[in-house]
Amino acid sequence: MAHFTEDLGFRGLIHQMTDRALEARLDGETITAYIGFDPTADSLHVGSLLQLCMLKRFQMAGHRPIAVAGGGTGFVGDPGGKSEERSLLTEEQLESNLVGIQRQLARFVEFGAAGGATGAVLVNNADWLRPLSLFDFLRDVGKHFTVNQMVAKESVKSRLVRDDTGISYTEFSYMLLQAVDFLQLYDDFGCTLQVGGSDQWGNITMGIDLIRKVRRAEAFGLTTPLVLKADGTKFGKTESGTVWLDAARTSPYQLYQFFLRTEDTVVGTYLRYFTFLPHQALLILDEATAEHPERREAQRVLAREVCTLIHGEDETGRAEHAAAALFGGELAGLDEHMLLDVFADAPSTDLARTRLDGDGALLVDLLAETGLVDSKSKARTTVSQGGAYVNNIREDDVARCLTTADLIADRYLVLRRGKKDHHLVRFA
Repeated sequence: MAHFTEDLGFRGLIHQMTDRALEARLDGETITAYIGFDPTADSLHVGSLLQLCMLKRFQMAGHRPIAVAGGGTGFVGDPGGKSEERSLLTEEQLESNLVGIQRQLARFVEFGAAGGATGAVLVNNADWLRPLSLFDFLRDVGKHFTVNQMVAKESVKSRLVRDDTGISYTEFSYMLLQAVDFLQLYDDFGCTLQVGGSDQWGNITMGIDLIRKVRRAEAFGLTTPLVLKADGTKFGKTESGTVWLDAARTSPYQLYQFFLRTEDTVVGTYLRYFTFLPHQALLILDEATAEHPERREAQRVLAREVCTLIHGEDETGRAEHAAAALFGGELAGLDEHMLLDVFADAPSTDLARTRLDGDGALLVDLLAETGLVDSKSKARTTVSQGGAYVNNIREDDVARCLTTADLIADRYLVLRRGKKDHHLVRFA
């Protein structure tokens, strides 16, 4: 615990603190801290990964973390970081989403007795926000804040200057509901610290003010930097959409590939944010990126560490095996799902399974038919010169015929010309 803030500082995880006195407390005593997660979907995504890692860091440092699932605030929606009103979720959607994210939270921290004295706590703020009447809310919470304070918050101010959207009273009230959360957690668990992204600063300070005014007690806030990609855009988004932590939404292989493609300029930052590697190991990887960026050593470590953190060692091993397949590795061990993941971006062709009956289909015919080469004569030249591959195995016999025995998962062939030109053939 003594060097906790030093570690956070080294990793660049401290964006703001409401009071520098917090540092001594984090290094010298056990405190209870909370981070909130609004259930806008049935899975968290990599945009939440930094805060999930923060929960884990606090527990590892000897503090007690609280994860707040926003079943109550999720009905309202946080205006922070949004340029327009969020769509309101139904009660059924929220309940389903809560089940999904609660399962994911348990991968990062030890809850209850399993975590000992620092066992994490999981709460749903709907438990205290639902029973709160409007009159009680206005009298016990609203009276402590002026509209002037609220409109000065960046999350509100950025919306007020836009004539096309503005902000509804529903989202305007979000910061007060989050302040209620902090007060409730202070009363129930002695929680004195809220942690969140830098866009949560305004919401966090409202909770601190409420505790001070109502309980005459001291509370703190700590924010982390927003995570951005090298081009300055929001982390966690790709051309195909959000990168989820649920394997059913984003497979372990796809998650692995997402981090493997990290740009050199930010890979060191991501390693500090999303892994628990010691400082010296991080510095060595910084040096490797600077001196031999073509080896992408830091990216491989990042992908392996994050995938293991989220999906475990076995799935990470399968993802690494699949990733090697793109560079000539063994394909036979891949199941159908993994094979389709690996070659999702490759062109494909559907052919009748009967083509493989009897003596089978000539490789040169398939190379030409799939467009990997322009003609059968060029296909024969490619094969004879050793430039043709079936399931990543080089074939140099122009008379080679392919049969059902060559299929992967009893349905697929992967043809390749040269080092990079792949084509997936489906037989049905």
